[in-house]
This record gives sequence, C-alpha cells and structure tokens, in this order.
Amino acid sequence: MSMKLNSQQLSDLAIGAAFLGTGGGGNPYVGRLMAQQCLDEGLEIEIIDPSALDDDMLIIPTAMMGAPTVLVEKIPNGEEAIFSLKRLEKHLGRKAQATMPIEIGGINSTIPLVVGARLGLPIVDADGMGRAFPFLEMETFGVYGVSGSPMAVSNEYGDCAVIQAVDNRQMEWLSRAVAIRMGGCAYIAEYAMSGADVKRTAVPNTLSLAIRIGEVLRRARAAHENPIDALLTFLPSTLYRYGRTIFAGKIVDVLRETKNGFSVGRVRIDGFGPFSASMEIEIQNENLIARVNGEVKAIVPDLICIMNTETAEPITSEELRYGQRVTVVAVSVPEIMRTPEALEVFGPTCFGLSKPFVSIEHMG
Repeated sequence: MSMKLNSQQLSDLAIGAAFLGTGGGGNPYVGRLMAQQCLDEGLEIEIIDPSALDDDMLIIPTAMMGAPTVLVEKIPNGEEAIFSLKRLEKHLGRKAQATMPIEIGGINSTIPLVVGARLGLPIVDADGMGRAFPFLEMETFGVYGVSGSPMAVSNEYGDCAVIQAVDNRQMEWLSRAVAIRMGGCAYIAEYAMSGADVKRTAVPNTLSLAIRIGEVLRRARAAHENPIDALLTFLPSTLYRYGRTIFAGKIVDVLRETKNGFSVGRVRIDGFGPFSASMEIEIQNENLIARVNGEVKAIVPDLICIMNTETAEPITSEELRYGQRVTVVAVSVPEIMRTPEALEVFGPTCFGLSKPFVSIEHMG
C-alpha cells in the first residue's frame, strides 16, 4: 500500500497542505521546490499507508520549527532535517525505517519527503496534528502517550542539540530557545516511535488527503467551476467531514510580528456581499479564532482557512496583505482531535483564549 509521488501530485500536495495548515506550517512553495529537486535528480518519494507498517518498525518524524515569517528569508539547504534524523539515530543506537510529518501544514508536509527521498526511506501517510499548531507538544502522538524526546535540533551550519526533557511541554520550551538562537527557525527529528504507536496515535492518510484537496481545487479551476464549492462538496467524504464558508471580504488591516520564536498578530477583514461588519482573526503561526462583532465563528482546533476569493489559493499567515480579496472557510477536524484528552493539549485554553471549544457544526 504505497505510492510514488510525481511532480503534479507534489504541486497538489503543496496547495492542499497550505489549506490544512490553516495559515501556518511554513511556506509550502519552498518545500515543494526542495522536493521537486529530489525528483529532478531521479530520487523517489514513496508514501506508505500507516496500516502497512510493522508494529516493531522505528519511525522518526522530521520537520521545521520556528516562525514561518523567518523562513521566507532564511531558506533551508535541505540537509538540516537529515542531519537531525541521523543525530537522533546515533543517540538511539538504531536506524529509522521510515519518516513522517509531525504536522500536515505548509513546509512540514514536504520536509519529510526530502528526508525520505535523500535517505531512501518511505514517508508514512499520516501526521500528528491533522493541521498545523505552533507548539511541539500539540501532537496526537503526545496526547495518546508517545514521548517527543529525545529530539534533535539542527541548523544549516551543522550545529545540533539533543534534548531530553521530562515531558513534551518542557521539550517544546527548551527546543524553542535553541531554535531562536539558530535564527528563529531550525530543523528537528522527534517523537521517535514504533509502527504500532503510529497506527494508534497518528491522524491517518493526511498526505494523500492534501494531494486530493489540491487536485479538487485544480480540476475545478480548469473546469471553470467554483473551486471553494467543489472543495466543500468533497470534504464530507474525508475525516474532515464538515466545512463551510464563514466570511468573505477584503483585508483592511494586518498586524504581524515575530515574537518568542512565533509569528503572532491578527488580521481584519471587511465583509462583502452577504457578509456585513468585519471579521477579526487572531494568529499564532496559525489562525486560532475568528470573530464577527465579538461573536465566535470558528475556534481552534477546527480549521480557519483564509483563501484567495478569485483563485481559491490558500494564503499562509506570512503572505497576508492589505487589499487581498479573501474567503474564510472553517473545517471540522477528525474526532481523534476533539476528545477531552486532545482539547487539554491543543484546545482554546492552551492558547490563552477564554472561549470554550464549540465545533463549527454547532456555531451560529
């Protein structure tokens, strides 16, 4: 149960991952170019279904951590995450048999593809967030008992730190300081786990879902259909069973700064057509909460996706600009991400939000 990616699927994946990243996860264009270079060199990118994993296999996820705004200027050379994986293998005294994403958003959907292609490892079709989150402890892996450390953190110069923390939150706190010292973003290998743990704790088939989302949007545009309508029609057949448009308008204000290793801020959108007043969306790498006149329209962990109204291209947080015409789409996350245990790790209170989680299916 595997597939080998081609250039078209890679392009579709970048679009779908930007959508699922709900604004965060880093620029998917950069990651797509890195993975495309692997294909151009004749390397293979093999995606395997989590159900095909042997229970005793060792899987080491790889990723970028840090502020997405930094990534725009601090382009990776492609070797950083490979170095982290090899350093963690040395620490564990065991070779990885596959890698996988920790999150499906943005560049972190493609970093494992580059690692897998260059090391000859398959990439598991699953991840630990089902979207993107700003903190490393916000993983379904950790929610259901997998330790994130030991982890390796590397930069483009070959500097590396191995972190062994008492829990996943402390791992995040320590590694964030290292990433800041490395220039605001770094590349990591963490949550080393067995095939059995992957099948038990991961959000399954998110890489193939991102490819399908990109394909749905592309085919709808080619057929001169409304791509956002096509996407909302497609979602009920997936683990993300519900989605709807919650606002449309023009961006009139963007506040964004890089702070403590995160991109934080807010965006305000003045409504068009049936949408009156203004929507304000709070950002910490990802879009966290959307309000209209103080009324919550969607809240983390459900997805809040800002899309270009004309092209249906997802817009990441670092690409938000005054004057853009946008449509805001909210999407339900899989049930594994809505359990009480999961909401304790990445529900609204974990971001300092006072509003409780209410699913978008029950929002007014």
